[in-house]
Amino acid sequence: MVSGIRVVWDPEFTRYDFGRGHPMAPVRLDLTARLADSLGLLSRPDVLVAGAKPASDDLLTTVHDAEYVAAVRRISADPLQTDIDHGLGTEDDPAFAGMHEASARIVQGTVECAQQVLTGEVAHGVNFCGGLHHAMRDRASGFCVYNDVAVAIQWLLDQGVERVAYVDVDVHHGDGTESIFWNDPRVLTISLHESGRMLFPGTGFPTDSGGPDADGSAVNVALPPGTGDAAWLRAIHAIVHPLVRVFSPTVLVTQHGCDTHFLDPLAHLAVSVDAQRMAAQSMHELAHEVCGGRWVATGGGGYEIVDVVPRAWTHLLAIAAHAPVPPETDVPASWVQHVRTLLGRQAPPRMTDGRDPWWRSWEVGYDPDDVVDRAVMATRRAVFPLHGLDPWFD
Repeated sequence: MVSGIRVVWDPEFTRYDFGRGHPMAPVRLDLTARLADSLGLLSRPDVLVAGAKPASDDLLTTVHDAEYVAAVRRISADPLQTDIDHGLGTEDDPAFAGMHEASARIVQGTVECAQQVLTGEVAHGVNFCGGLHHAMRDRASGFCVYNDVAVAIQWLLDQGVERVAYVDVDVHHGDGTESIFWNDPRVLTISLHESGRMLFPGTGFPTDSGGPDADGSAVNVALPPGTGDAAWLRAIHAIVHPLVRVFSPTVLVTQHGCDTHFLDPLAHLAVSVDAQRMAAQSMHELAHEVCGGRWVATGGGGYEIVDVVPRAWTHLLAIAAHAPVPPETDVPASWVQHVRTLLGRQAPPRMTDGRDPWWRSWEVGYDPDDVVDRAVMATRRAVFPLHGLDPWFD
């Protein structure tokens, strides 16, 4: 069996920087890498840590319009410009020098994970710098310039892969990736997110299920504000697992935005690091069950940069490396001191929020009085029959 993982990391990735005060602070990436390293994960003999050069225009334009890539290049060279039609120079996506190169580097990192997973050089690939799921074919959106996961999925398809499943557990709807593959039956996109009635980008409802040639290929679970660990995990297992099993993809691609956390400043779910760790573990197990272990995992959103992002994504790396970190593990003193020196903040003491999430299997039964169960059932009714599944029992 293939073992080992590719982890995308180099300090160059912190050049993806929208500027002081922007929620997408690049220090969150550096803190993640430092925490993983301080726990010994990056020095394991079966973990390949590698950076990436910026992706070529030929690769970017497998997904993005050439005119858009040219616009990013133009703004990148002169960030005093704006191009609102392409979403560049906005409050969410302010222009910065080197924007093209920094964004294209993230794309290349995720594509190289997909390449090595497909060829069997590694079992899993992790790019916690990636997961920029809001970027559209022709414009930037929601802190995302180029859509690295979409380019990686398209690369897999271009190599002859028949089916790819994409699972997105970010608190925001994975609208860019969904729109790019909206009418492609070879790609199953599943997004579990806070309802668009409450949160950006205002999309991703149960009846949004794919284009005319791919009905059922887009799956959306619109969760109510306040959804916590047990309900969130129940929703994942009630939707993702049966659909991925019946779709039978060659490769599983997942996006692990950790802005579902109860401390995240930009959203309203109430999930813990412990449940996020369990979700990552379940995706790992699903990849081994369905895809022969072929798994590409990315980061995504997450704006509590000390208490949440580093721990959530370090757990993701550890799970992918088949070396899970026990939740009760102390956060290394060297990392705690680094955070105090750099940011003047107290870091969390352990790799857990002190939760032991328990969730009810869907097989136990549907509760029509439960608001999350109603959200899950709305999705199951909309798409399960399109996959030959019964919305009540499968």
